[in-house]
Amino acid sequence: MKSRKKQVLGIVAIKLLRGIKRRLSGKSLAQAYREGEGFGRLIYRLDAKHRERTQANLRMVFPDWPESQVHENAKKVFENFGRSSVDFLIGANRTLAELESHMRIEGREHLDAGLAQGKGVLLITGHLGNWERCSAWMSKVGYPVHVVARNADQDGVNRIVNEIREGPGTSVLARGNAARAIMEKLKAGEIVGILPDQNADDIFLPFFGFPAGTVLGPGVLAERTGAAVIPVVCVYEGDERYRLTFYPALTSVPDCEVKGEGMMRAINSWLEDRIRETPDQWLWMHDRWRNARRKGLL
Repeated sequence: MKSRKKQVLGIVAIKLLRGIKRRLSGKSLAQAYREGEGFGRLIYRLDAKHRERTQANLRMVFPDWPESQVHENAKKVFENFGRSSVDFLIGANRTLAELESHMRIEGREHLDAGLAQGKGVLLITGHLGNWERCSAWMSKVGYPVHVVARNADQDGVNRIVNEIREGPGTSVLARGNAARAIMEKLKAGEIVGILPDQNADDIFLPFFGFPAGTVLGPGVLAERTGAAVIPVVCVYEGDERYRLTFYPALTSVPDCEVKGEGMMRAINSWLEDRIRETPDQWLWMHDRWRNARRKGLL
């Protein structure tokens, strides 16, 4: 029964994705973004589970916000999700010139400095802004980029998503069994992109002042390989424009007993700062503190 249900959901999801792509065909970027934001608002109204999780997370992290601000930011989170989703779906065949006409790039020297060390780069970002544009731009420019991503639950959806990701030249490493491949890419002096801002249970570290289940993998990899850990974020600035910013390499927080913990503390702190700058563009609908609640840490 489960297999049949999964198969049906996969067929529906594929048809939905193709239908959205057809609907957006021929529209300007501004028109596509308006449709995406409208789609996000529709999800906000219909998806009570994720709407309430978004609001609860915002209340926890920003206790001084009035309810009107919580609701307004929650709605914008869904609008950003819709806008970023349609931008991804229609962006498979963009040229470098088209990408750069809507982006300003800052801090590229930090990425180049990390690569110059010859041990590869762990490129760290989060589910913030429009993270897919980052790898697309880097691949179009000519950087050797590999991104670690969780496979979609439906094979057909996974195929469509990965085809779009790989269109500019990015390679995709399936999360869960990617450690050896990551080590090989870093040893070759290449770039591996990771988004370590989702719920896990490797270790519980502070995130916005609350214990959050955090992966240790990126920190362990950085220690083992000596790869530079370069943070990056691509945020939406309005009027179909983005700011893509590379930051100086992170250094581990000292005096940590667990392998990889010091770097993950540094990554969590950097992510917090970036999310506070544009709180309406992070994926607050994700249950980031779920494992912490289950273990009675919250």
